[in-house]
Amino acid sequence: MKDTKKIIAETRALACLDCGKCTAVCALSRHGSGFSPRMLVYDAVHDIASGILRDHRLWACLTCASCESVCTSGVKYSELIKALRGEAHDLGITGQCTHGGALQALMHIMSADDLNQSRLDWVSKQLEIATKSETLFFVGCAPYFDVFFADLEVATLRAPKGSIALLNHLGIVPALLPNERCCGHDLLTSGDTEGFRKLAKINVEQIRQTGAKRVVISCAEGYHTLKSEYPRYVGPTGFEVVHITEVLARALAEGKLKFTNTVNRKVVYHDPCRLGRLSGVYDAPRAILKAIPGLEVTEMRFNRSMALCCGTQSWMNCGAVNKQIQIELLREARATGADLLLTACPKCQIHLKCAMHDEKVGQDIQMEIEDVTRFVASAVWPGRRFIA
Repeated sequence: MKDTKKIIAETRALACLDCGKCTAVCALSRHGSGFSPRMLVYDAVHDIASGILRDHRLWACLTCASCESVCTSGVKYSELIKALRGEAHDLGITGQCTHGGALQALMHIMSADDLNQSRLDWVSKQLEIATKSETLFFVGCAPYFDVFFADLEVATLRAPKGSIALLNHLGIVPALLPNERCCGHDLLTSGDTEGFRKLAKINVEQIRQTGAKRVVISCAEGYHTLKSEYPRYVGPTGFEVVHITEVLARALAEGKLKFTNTVNRKVVYHDPCRLGRLSGVYDAPRAILKAIPGLEVTEMRFNRSMALCCGTQSWMNCGAVNKQIQIELLREARATGADLLLTACPKCQIHLKCAMHDEKVGQDIQMEIEDVTRFVASAVWPGRRFIA
């Protein structure tokens, strides 16, 4: 266990000026939950004992980093929360799991060394993949999400399908891991640091065995986790991590990717927290969309570093306030006049579709949601089944 004083020092919590800017932009605070990032930092600094580790507010935080985007003191709020949750986890204290804890159980199952999965049954014959390649595509948990949330009619596997099809279009045949594990994002964010390290070490070793020098990912959380968290917790990985939109934007700039089909639609792009605020990838998705003939790309009032969070985190502590946050985001999207909301995070799709399935919320938030990469693939190959 880390000393709480050390966590406070490392995350610059002592630099907090008590100005309240973080609370002003916090989605939980704005929806009247009684939550305040400023007060949690204050209590952590002045308590310096087990009290803060048993505080229910520790598990309510969305770790979306909205507070960090306006903090003038450089307080690493998300890191503070994760570190304190790690301390709490070691004491047997955890947040309230959603979906009966099934997804947490799946993550722990995947950390087994002798696990054998049927992970590639979804790969169609039209998609070219390899066992060894300089480029590896990391699929993430989409194969499991589509089963878990079939009642919500989610289709998060469209993102990997579209990504691989576009990589093939650029002359890249990526390797896929037949026994890939969850990236571990949710275990890390919920305080299970050791469980996260197990998953990370297994994935890194399997990736190295393919000879890959570059890992491409379409999932926002997977991208942030492999690129930023793996080196911090397991050391240098030996491979580059890039988001699929970065690959496509580069190919577009080099003239290797061109769009010939006209798409007469109005879309709005939503910046996922892990891809936007936590990783700084804002321009690549927009550059690709703006290159599609006929497509009108609009923006929500809150976008880029100020983009709204989809309202939940790590399959924990999802309640009425979280639903209000999701409704706010959907109303923002509808207000743009767009008929399609694009994002780069499978969880954003799941959470927002869950909100729309609530019979009490009404029709004013109903709209189509799609992964941005899959949408780009459909612009290249309209009506193709292998990306459906």
